[in-house]
Amino acid sequence: MGPLALPLSELTVRLRRTVIFCAGFLIAALATGFSAATSSAGTVFTADEKGGSVSAIDLATGRVSTVRLAMMPHNVQISGDGKQLVAVGMSMTKVGKAHGAHGGGKLIPLDATVHPIRPVGEIDVGPHPAHVVMDWAGKLAFVTDSQENAVLVVDLVAQRISGRIVTGAYPHGLRLSPDGLELYVANVKGGTVSVIDVAKQVETARIDVGKSPVQVGFTPDGRHVFVSLNGEGKVAVINRATRRVAAKIPVGRNPVQVYATPDGLHVYVANQGTEKSPSNTVSVIAVDTLNPVATITAGRGAH
Repeated sequence: MGPLALPLSELTVRLRRTVIFCAGFLIAALATGFSAATSSAGTVFTADEKGGSVSAIDLATGRVSTVRLAMMPHNVQISGDGKQLVAVGMSMTKVGKAHGAHGGGKLIPLDATVHPIRPVGEIDVGPHPAHVVMDWAGKLAFVTDSQENAVLVVDLVAQRISGRIVTGAYPHGLRLSPDGLELYVANVKGGTVSVIDVAKQVETARIDVGKSPVQVGFTPDGRHVFVSLNGEGKVAVINRATRRVAAKIPVGRNPVQVYATPDGLHVYVANQGTEKSPSNTVSVIAVDTLNPVATITAGRGAH
């Protein structure tokens, strides 16, 4: 694959502008007793960044309900029990030309047990929030602040920032390990992945992975972490036991989101391309061989 098609400054802006589709479906579906692999029941929550809203899609009926927020959400995450949703993004007064201005970030918790879902708070979270995940108990949220090179720890009960963890340069996507013990954070400008001890709330390792890592994804057994390298058209595979890159797998242009299937057999990678030349593919990687086994045609700018 060739070099990064956009200058890094443009890449970071594009990552902030893009409407993110965040699949809270797997956790929500399992929480209601359905298997995502065998049923079309459950709910998908989406961050409608340019619409300033969050939508809930009922997969059984196709019904969509949307709630307006006092910000432009970039990412959403559902709790393990499916009862709480959190959305993170920029304040409505801090977008457009002032996108990323100081003090513009907000985290909004929402009650996911009611229809339509409704906000139950609003927390200031720094100048440039990107992604959010919760611990398995649903009491803490971890938010990447790309401008401050840190992960912010938010106490969802007290609704306040309770900690700050230093990372590599420009942290973006992050995920919680299946055992709940560690966070892996993709540092776009640093070319690294930060490993964070959840209990101690400190960075314990920083792994060199390649050009412009954007997001990480764990296999269900927690043994491997797949990292989308937006600037290489590849996915790096980290062996979690050794904390080393075990392989790099070629995928489509400018990969972004990375998800493993619940059975752990495959990893799906959305290849976004660039704003001027959007890609329309999803790469499928076999976990046992670490080889690409299929390419699926999707919509333009798959994210």
